[in-house]
Amino acid sequence: MSHPDSFIDEVTEEVRRDKLFAFFRKYGWIPLLVVILIVGGAAWREYTKAQNAAAAQAFGDAVQSALSQNDPVARSQALQALHAEGNRAAILDFLTAGAAVEAGDTKTATSALDAVAADASLPQSYRDLAALKRVVVAGDTMAADARTAALKPLAEAGRPYRPLAMEQLALIAVEAGDKTGAITQFKAILQEPGVTPGLRRRATAMIVALGGDPAAN
Repeated sequence: MSHPDSFIDEVTEEVRRDKLFAFFRKYGWIPLLVVILIVGGAAWREYTKAQNAAAAQAFGDAVQSALSQNDPVARSQALQALHAEGNRAAILDFLTAGAAVEAGDTKTATSALDAVAADASLPQSYRDLAALKRVVVAGDTMAADARTAALKPLAEAGRPYRPLAMEQLALIAVEAGDKTGAITQFKAILQEPGVTPGLRRRATAMIVALGGDPAAN
């Protein structure tokens, strides 16, 4: 290779290095930023995970402490003093309602269940269960027409607690002296797919008690 060619190659290489250095000076911060974001994101995920775990642990410990109260009134009051959000709030309301029922405090129980049933951010299954339990807890302190109106949507096809809602509607028919309607409703429960053995036994027993034949169409 001649000296002129060697010189040209050296100059070309120098220009290439200068361009490369200029590129890194201008854009070198981008890879660094990407690395920072990746590392920072991983650290934030771990921090959030740890925070959520700690919050769940604290909530569980608080609920366990409240439930350990032997007196139903004290247990209900301890649960009412706790605070939670989202699904945890719904779970807390269900537990509060159960403790309040044991304590004979129907008002607190129905209020807790109403809070779940009215929360549109919760899964439909939570809301339906709360609405169903609300009717059961209220019992005859709630007008039959109001109970029927609350139960009918829950008894529609595809709703998660349809058979249980149908049972409550049948019991309202019994309460009203409508034996034929009650028997029809109890028989409809027996035709529902996935009916639990316990509910099947209750429906069969009620049909017999009302003078019907469970096997008859």
